Amino acid sequence: MKALYIASTGMSAQERNVEVISNNIANMRTTGYKRQRAEFQDLLYQQITRAGSQTSDQGTMLPAGLEIGSGVRTVSTPRVMSQGNVNMTERELDVAIRGEGFFMVTMPDGRTGYTRDGSFERSAEGTLVNSSGYAIEPNITIPGTATSVSISADGVVEAYLNNDTNPTELGQLQLARFVNKSGLESLGDNLFTETAASGPAQVELPNRDGTGNLLQNYLEMANVNSVTEIADLIAAQRAYEMNARIISGADTMMQATSQLR
Repeated sequence: MKALYIASTGMSAQERNVEVISNNIANMRTTGYKRQRAEFQDLLYQQITRAGSQTSDQGTMLPAGLEIGSGVRTVSTPRVMSQGNVNMTERELDVAIRGEGFFMVTMPDGRTGYTRDGSFERSAEGTLVNSSGYAIEPNITIPGTATSVSISADGVVEAYLNNDTNPTELGQLQLARFVNKSGLESLGDNLFTETAASGPAQVELPNRDGTGNLLQNYLEMANVNSVTEIADLIAAQRAYEMNARIISGADTMMQATSQLR
């Protein structure tokens, strides 16, 4: 009985949906996290009678056909790249992006990673790094004698050195944009890499061409809404239960058939 297999695809799809929702909820406090959503497609159909088939020698046709579907599958889990709330941290090396851009970091294998997490630190050499110790691109070094480090909305990094009365410019932060942000590959550690689907990174200065401006002493929070996630979780649970009921109903029908004499 096909109903058993069709309902099983529904249960499998909703199980994957719950996994996506649980990951969103688990990352509610992850800096710069972008929520995912599960998207589904129906499977192939068995054409028993095709719409438009002739039903007589006079040329009359069926106005609608008879098709039996095969169920559903999870086709993708794209990220929702909407802006998250920005919270004050009072740390001078915390920076939030208000716009579409991504910070760039140099990963250990030499590739460039992209992140919305602006919780920066200083390495032992004074290099500006992310929370995993990866250097920010372009490289910016803050001397040990630097005080009152400031990062402007345009990404200019300045600090007072020694007893100087005027700040010294230490470097310029840059941001990357993508035509299709949802096509980025997730690496974990708040990092993404570009793919053929995302298109190449378009590197710009902050405040230009939609990259967004920077906000020092703030961090962007995850764009996860707890109420929405719980509502989606309840809907997924109910869909799972209904598919389970279909399997139970199909089993009852098969049992009744097997008891015929």
